[in-house]
Formats: sequence, C-alpha cells, structure tokens
Amino acid sequence: MSYRGRLAPSPTGYLHLGHARTFWIAQSRAQARGGTLILRNEDLDPDRSKPEFVTAMLEDLRWFGFEWQEGPDLGGPFAPYSQSERVPLFREAFDKLRTTGAIYPCTCSRKDVLRASQAPHAGDDEVIYPGTCRTNSSPNANRASNWRFRVPDGETISFVDGGLGPQSFAAGTHFGDFVVFRHDDVPAYQLAVVVDDAAMAITEVVRGADLLISTARQLLLYRALGLESPSFYHCPLLTDENGVRLAKRHEALSLRALRQQGNSPDALRKGWTSDVQCVAAPK
Repeated sequence: MSYRGRLAPSPTGYLHLGHARTFWIAQSRAQARGGTLILRNEDLDPDRSKPEFVTAMLEDLRWFGFEWQEGPDLGGPFAPYSQSERVPLFREAFDKLRTTGAIYPCTCSRKDVLRASQAPHAGDDEVIYPGTCRTNSSPNANRASNWRFRVPDGETISFVDGGLGPQSFAAGTHFGDFVVFRHDDVPAYQLAVVVDDAAMAITEVVRGADLLISTARQLLLYRALGLESPSFYHCPLLTDENGVRLAKRHEALSLRALRQQGNSPDALRKGWTSDVQCVAAPK
C-alpha cells in the first residue's frame, strides 16, 4: 500500500510550535515517500472544541507551509474528516467490543480512582485504574457509564518505533483499563483514533513521544477489533526555557501569536533541518 500519513490536531486552542515541529516531520516523511498526507480535525470534545479554533487551525497550518491532500476543507475518499461527523463508526466499534466482552461499564469517578489505594500514574500521567468495576461485564448495561477496555494484565505489548526504537509496556503495570466511551456518550481518544486511522488507511502515525504508552493501548484495540495497525514514529517534544513541554497554554508560542509578531515560517523552522534529514526515507 502507498504511504498515507496524517496530521490530527484538536481544535481546543491555538496550535503551538511543538505541534508544528511534529507535523513538519509527519509531512516530511509523507513527502519523502511520495505519499498522501491527510488532515483530520479531532473535534470530539464538545466542551473544548470551538469553531474559531478550527478556522485558526486551517489558516495557521497553511501559513506555516503545510500541504495536505485530503481533509475537512478538501474532502477525499474517506470523508468526512472531522471526527464529530464520524460518531456512527465509533459506536459500531463500541458495539463490537461490548459484544465480545472486551469492555465493561465503570461508575467510578476520577476522584474515586485517585482515592483508591495504590493507584499509581502511568508514564503519560493517566491514573492506572484499580479495577473496581471489572466484574461489571453485562453487555446490556446502560451506556451512560464510562466504558473501559479490559487490558490483559501481565501481557507485554511490544513494538518497534520508527523514531525511538524498540518499546515494551506491561499491561496492568505501565497502564491499566482505559476508557473507550465516556458517560456523556462521547467516544474517547483511544477508540476514535484507532477506528479513524484504520478507516482512513493510515500506514504510519507520526506524533509526540508523550503518546508512546497510548500506542500500547491502541495496539490492544486494533487486535480486539480485528484491524491492522499502522507503523508508528514518535518525535521528541519541544520544551520551553524551563524544560516544560509546550502545551496550548503557551499562548506566546502559538503559531497565531508568532505570525502576528512578524515571524516567518522559514525562520521558525531554522534548526529543524537535521530532524527532517533524519526522517527523509526512500520511497
């Protein structure tokens, strides 16, 4: 299959320079292979996703020099390209997981999980679920609960990352049962990204190193749903002067603010050459 990569921003704030660097590597890898780059608008969060951020996302990415061949503004063979319009696909996957007993309803609040004894944090700061509701296995339970994927405790999930090399995570130790559908009937990130990457025939996922453990979770979902997984390439994260990774709260480093300050994309990309050369692979 020909190379298909993707950019998958969430319109919950303005994109910052860290997003741009990771996306630039994604675009470079697609271009090096003569592949297709897809833009997907991950606007599932009804409370934080805003139309003005969607508009800004498209404008800022174009200004920075990104060129995609499929997306919410261009259409394509796998439309729609906004996740909020793809919920029936996520519900279909949810029903399959529920029928096979791979998920269970959970009535615990985040405070409940935090209060549970010996509830450590995963490497990506997600609290490891202590398994309080694991016995809730009825496939006919009300969906107005958080539905969690039952991880195979003790199984090691291994993969070779294109950027960071061999990776291994132990289910139940490095991460626990995770939410795939929220109590407010919103698909969770882990399920939505797996369903969409498979449906859009993505061959490689390029993203930040903070999502390495999420890859282990998602590989379990690919297997449970009978889907072929893409390859993965995780990039080191940009940090601020204090060594803190960039986030949308760093408004001064948003592409919108940098643009308004008169910066040019070429100047902002200065120093990224070695990264781009390092990821440029033959077709």
